[in-house]
Amino acid sequence: MTTNLNWWKGGIIYQIYPRSFMDADGDGIGDLAGITSKLDYVASLGVDAIWLSPIFTSPMKDFGYDVSDYCDIDPMFGSLADFKTLVNRSHDLGLKVMIDQVISHSADVHPWFEESRQDKTNPKADWYVWADPKPDGSPPNNWLSIFGGSAWKWDSRRLQYYLHNFLESQPDMNFHNPEVRQAHLDNMRFWLELGVDGFRLDTVNFYFHSEGLEDNPPVPEGEPKTMGAPHDNPYTYQRHVYDLSRPENLGFLQDMRAMMDEYPGTTTVGELGDDFPLQRMAEYTSGGNKLHMAYTFDFLNTPHSPEYIRKTLADMNDIVGDGWPCWALSNHDVVRASTRWGESEDPSAFPLIAMALILSLRGSVCLYQGEELGLPEAEVPFERIQDPYGIPLWPVFKGRDGCRTPMVWQNAAQGGFSTVEPWLPVDARHLPLSVAEQEANPEALLHKVRQLIHWRQLQPELVNGELSLLDVGNPQLITLVREYQGKRMLVVLNMTAQTQSATLECDVAEVLQGHGFESHLEGQALTLPAYQACYARLS
Repeated sequence: MTTNLNWWKGGIIYQIYPRSFMDADGDGIGDLAGITSKLDYVASLGVDAIWLSPIFTSPMKDFGYDVSDYCDIDPMFGSLADFKTLVNRSHDLGLKVMIDQVISHSADVHPWFEESRQDKTNPKADWYVWADPKPDGSPPNNWLSIFGGSAWKWDSRRLQYYLHNFLESQPDMNFHNPEVRQAHLDNMRFWLELGVDGFRLDTVNFYFHSEGLEDNPPVPEGEPKTMGAPHDNPYTYQRHVYDLSRPENLGFLQDMRAMMDEYPGTTTVGELGDDFPLQRMAEYTSGGNKLHMAYTFDFLNTPHSPEYIRKTLADMNDIVGDGWPCWALSNHDVVRASTRWGESEDPSAFPLIAMALILSLRGSVCLYQGEELGLPEAEVPFERIQDPYGIPLWPVFKGRDGCRTPMVWQNAAQGGFSTVEPWLPVDARHLPLSVAEQEANPEALLHKVRQLIHWRQLQPELVNGELSLLDVGNPQLITLVREYQGKRMLVVLNMTAQTQSATLECDVAEVLQGHGFESHLEGQALTLPAYQACYARLS
């Protein structure tokens, strides 16, 4: 049996949020043993890999995105032995394992930072971004934190400010220091030696800052605020010229890729929050010597009209070139797609056609736990909110807890996730959508998703092919042609609640079956019912 070292290219990655997947030890928080117990279910979906959100030792002020030990497992999730068991079981089931790497910043209780903040002369003094105040004592510049307020926090020991793009307890590391860069590469190598198959790189364009500490300019009047943050957040008022996406980052990504290439079959996917995300994706994933793939927030936001989707795909073709996108509709940071895109749509039909969209595009795919069940965004009352991002911006922005509530395995107390009250409440609307309920119903969304994924995995054009847009004269339809090794597949998607029709001016050799959608083609006249798709082989 040959091993596909490029499994990631066109691969499907299932994202697991460990705190909320399965609680094996009965403390209300998910853990590694719980994940391992559900890997057979994940494998049954037909995906290629799992991605685990952070599991490292952490004070959990940002739920693991504040790391205090990059080479150990937080006890709430288990141990390194539990992690090795999870990796071995995943590999036995044919699943690759990817883990988060949160290296742009650490927790403020990390030993590196505790040493760095003691004085200006210690061995770690330059491992974080420190700056003197202005003469009036104010912060060095106008840079803002995504989580609100200035990106600078005063430290009374060094009589300097330190940079934090996120929480005050998440100081930014100084990647201009070669010791910092090497330390993180060494940490990544630790996990590669344990058998992980890849990394999801948190805030991958935040590693370097401008050493000149220049003020960011405002977004010019009339231009869109394009950062991947809510537009009621003042962070989006600036053009982030000097605090992120610096040119020095490319050299570090090349060093990282060189290390990854020592472990054939491993991969990286970067998270890009940027004012010009597609340009950054092209820059970071082109040439085969930096990131393998990256994702932006183009489909993790609110617009989803056919026009918007077509424009995004056209821009992707024009800008990204030989770079490689990783598509997602949901993750642990945004409102679930069934609500964000599908709130006014049929909740039983829209999630499947939305999934068909990203499974039909050039690129790889991330599916977020519960997406295959069509879970809507959960309602979390203010008194149960945990997310530090949501509390200060409530109620306009309610934070990220609504997409992080426990996975529902059964229509039972706590959704079968735990035997005790979980860290976030289970939304009662999720219970009828549980895995057990849907497994028992042959017409449920879960079966349709599983069928679509398994079918898609057998279509080389969809996994590996190039993409072009086709105009069939009906602006409500999204029409693509995927081409691979001389074979062409037509994809027509109707993401609306109305039946749509079009006249095809291409020669259809065969209307494909087995994906679970229905369409009607008589001659060149195509009729697509609401929320349906047509896949056809072209002559």
